[in-house]
Amino acid sequence: MGFGQIGRQIYRLSLEDPRFDTVAISDIGQPDILHHLLAKSIGRASRVVLDGNYLVAGECRTRLMPAERPGEIPWDLLGVDVVIDATGRYRSRTSLAPHLDSGASRVVTSSLPEGDVDRVVLCGVNEDSAASGDRIVSAGSASTAAMALALRVVTAARPIAHATMTSVHAYTRDQALYDHAGPDYRRSRAAAGNIIPNTTPALEWVERALPVVKGKLSGFALNVPVAAGSLLDVTLAFQDSAMAADEINGLFVAAAEAEPELIAVTHDPIVSSDVRGCSQSILIDLQGTLAAGEKLTKVLAWHETLGHARRTLDVAALYAKVDSETTTGAS
Repeated sequence: MGFGQIGRQIYRLSLEDPRFDTVAISDIGQPDILHHLLAKSIGRASRVVLDGNYLVAGECRTRLMPAERPGEIPWDLLGVDVVIDATGRYRSRTSLAPHLDSGASRVVTSSLPEGDVDRVVLCGVNEDSAASGDRIVSAGSASTAAMALALRVVTAARPIAHATMTSVHAYTRDQALYDHAGPDYRRSRAAAGNIIPNTTPALEWVERALPVVKGKLSGFALNVPVAAGSLLDVTLAFQDSAMAADEINGLFVAAAEAEPELIAVTHDPIVSSDVRGCSQSILIDLQGTLAAGEKLTKVLAWHETLGHARRTLDVAALYAKVDSETTTGAS
């Protein structure tokens, strides 16, 4: 449900993954416009064609169905196993539960939840916590996953006293092009013309997923006027002495070799537009790592929405595996 940027990326990735069959897409947009936006965003007009109310890619036929709210599509009649809610609008247990009421076995949201849901799964950090009984699950957010992974790599080698995150984030769909009366003073300002300080819920969920850093995190976000490519500026305070840049970079190089689907590194002097197409959760900018004083070390980690779309599908696949193992064990 939801065929915005994340939804289109999830669809594209599902076509390339034999584990998935996307049977339906729910969105209020006109089918021809949804297909047009898909073609423009991923450059696959020749592969994905519109046939009435269906997107067709090879043997995959995906029905486009109009709906505004969870519960309006009879998922059970479509044989749906899991609904991925990529709207970004429905984030609470109450608002997501109608997906289950209308026949889905599970719902995975691509956004951080408002309040508690059954599980928030950050790939590479807390997959082991997934349980077959989880019905409403969050795949976190791009910046949450990036922060958690970066801290997991570092704290596995040496404990930290504190970490401060500045999330330099591309503007988002819920921001306005022009000044308008929004939910707060700063978010009432135009997205494309301002650097806008913002709060972030990421830290709370990182601490939950990675208990070793509980009570040790602080930070905020800056929404900046770029369309794609976001950056985490993480300052790590160590209890004794700062880790040298080469030492920290060595940790991330090793992690990228061990988990290439989650972590990447670059020696190049990249900028935000260079991050387009990165399907990992973090791309460590090795040139940006530096020791700052006796106890502080700074790390720069890039990410973009494609990586989060990939992780959202990974969470759906994880639960299919958990369900299969539970069924096998029970038999």
